[in-house]
Amino acid sequence: MSFADSVIRFNQSLRLDVPLPPGIRVMNPFTDPLVSKTAAAFYRKYYDDDLPRHLILGINPGRFGAGATGIPFTDPKRLIEKCAIDFQGTLLHEPSSVFVYGVIDAYGGAEAFYRRFYINSVCPLGFTAPGASGKEVNYNYYDSTELTTAVYDFIIENMKKQIAMGVETDVCFCFGTGKNEAFLRKLNQDKKYFRKIVALEHPRFIMQYKARSKQLYIDKYLAAFKQIS
Repeated sequence: MSFADSVIRFNQSLRLDVPLPPGIRVMNPFTDPLVSKTAAAFYRKYYDDDLPRHLILGINPGRFGAGATGIPFTDPKRLIEKCAIDFQGTLLHEPSSVFVYGVIDAYGGAEAFYRRFYINSVCPLGFTAPGASGKEVNYNYYDSTELTTAVYDFIIENMKKQIAMGVETDVCFCFGTGKNEAFLRKLNQDKKYFRKIVALEHPRFIMQYKARSKQLYIDKYLAAFKQIS
């Protein structure tokens, strides 16, 4: 079974059937046949081999990136423009995706990058909650102790599954130097999944607060990724 086969099977198996805190809803993009088809096309294009990859872990899927395409940090616009994969839905824009594909371009393009790396999230399904205006907004697995506790076993189960796909365990890269890093380091301390975790500022943080220094952070990412060369 190829790496692509493993990822597609993993995505299709994702289910979260535990009680969540009031107001919190799980976001599983793979219940949408169009998303499943789009994601499968992506993984068949870039992962249809048996090469090992290094794992990059974000927080959890957001509505405008993986929530729309099934591919972490890949919004519909980048999917079309950078990956040359057709998308039939709304052309959503996610700032995190803009930054990540700036890194990917600097690395040598999608084919070169995805040959070495596999991106997912500490929690591979996302969440939403009512915002101040009543509209649903993204919600992170660590935004409440109650949610973190509810999804803890789900996180562990799916971390094991992803490592078993053929992920290298010498270095794991973490997007997020705050609560996501703290959670992942504690989890790794307990479970010993990876020999080393390298944390980098989250793409959303960079685009929202450090956009003028975007190139500096692209260079920082590239320097970190050289650790596996």
